[in-house]
Amino acid sequence: MEVDGWTLSVDEVTKAYGDLRANDAVTLEVRPGEVYGLLGPNGAGKTTLVKQIIGLLKPSAGRLTLGPHDLVADPDAARQLCSYLPQAQMPIDAFKARQVIVLTGMIRGGDAAPVGRRADELIDALDIGEWRDTVGMRLSGGIKRLVGFAMVTAWPGRVVILDEPTNDVDPRRRRLLWEQIRKLGDDGASVLLVTHNVLEAEKAVDRLAIINEGRLVAEGTPSSLKAEDRGRLRLQLMMVPGRPTPEMAPFVHHHTRVGNNVIATINDGDAAHGIGWAQELMGAGVAEEYALAATTLEDVYIRLTGHTSETEVVPA
Repeated sequence: MEVDGWTLSVDEVTKAYGDLRANDAVTLEVRPGEVYGLLGPNGAGKTTLVKQIIGLLKPSAGRLTLGPHDLVADPDAARQLCSYLPQAQMPIDAFKARQVIVLTGMIRGGDAAPVGRRADELIDALDIGEWRDTVGMRLSGGIKRLVGFAMVTAWPGRVVILDEPTNDVDPRRRRLLWEQIRKLGDDGASVLLVTHNVLEAEKAVDRLAIINEGRLVAEGTPSSLKAEDRGRLRLQLMMVPGRPTPEMAPFVHHHTRVGNNVIATINDGDAAHGIGWAQELMGAGVAEEYALAATTLEDVYIRLTGHTSETEVVPA
């Protein structure tokens, strides 16, 4: 893939529906060769932003550009220059897997021979060879998802937008898929990864943004976003259902309750105090279990959005 230096720029983009702002002055950049994660809970405005980038919605205010192209003024260019894997499954029931991958690549402007070679590479890399000649209606949801990814990347645009690409994919092939997402960036594509999957995305992205209620609330590398939590631990309490959140101990820096789970951050040096406090709550019938672990990007996400991601693991 030829790298030409084009950057996807989102500048103060707002999308309003009456008094509701689905996106509120969102600004970010996705550079060539970069995997950029866009994280946020359902309803945060991620998909609304994507639909504006690819020309399906027009912003109420702000600018969207890709290199020299104004994507708002020329939505047709947006659709030509961006490859998009939507969150919904691709409509491929009547096509064989390899057939539809090659067909999509050719529709996007690739010649048959190189597109065919690329299709075979992706089929092998994602370990879906046994389904290469199977029609879509006979594929599982996870294999359909992988075929959809291959369709989008057999002849990718300048920007590749992936909306929850690992949905329904089994753990082994999910790992293979993350490798191919990372490879897209290494080969020079600008990759915009839209996901709830904080823990897995952390391993694949160069930079990321967290969006909540339409606004960009944090942006940076995974390491920089975790800087505030260095030297701290996560103390997670599984509350007895129906019990209110207990008064926080003085050594707790901040906490969030999601469902019956209270997730608190404490200093490394307060680990013993934290365990003792958790055991007291269990003895009083307030909490059922607790877990103490190192902080992750998940904790940043929880603190900023008040939500856990789809991969949040609670004590069993």
